[in-house]
Amino acid sequence: MTWLVADGKGVTLRLHIQPGAKKTEVVGLHGEALKIRLAAPPVDGKANAGLLAFLADRLGVAKAAVSLVSGDTSRAKRVRIDGVGPSVVRERLLA
Repeated sequence: MTWLVADGKGVTLRLHIQPGAKKTEVVGLHGEALKIRLAAPPVDGKANAGLLAFLADRLGVAKAAVSLVSGDTSRAKRVRIDGVGPSVVRERLLA
């Protein structure tokens, strides 16, 4: 499985998250996942909220279009993003 899976309505991302970093940024590929450093700490869901807000902003979609599919308390997460295609995701996250 690759880090980006598309269907007719959007994409699902496979991510590896590093919370508590100095700044929020996309690092690159980490195995078969996309690695993202988050400035938010892994406390009380702050890292998850920060991740979803970062992805929505970076991809230019509403926060409601971004949802956590799995990995609520794990560094390995799957995130669903509706209304965006794989080419846009690659361009905006890997640029």
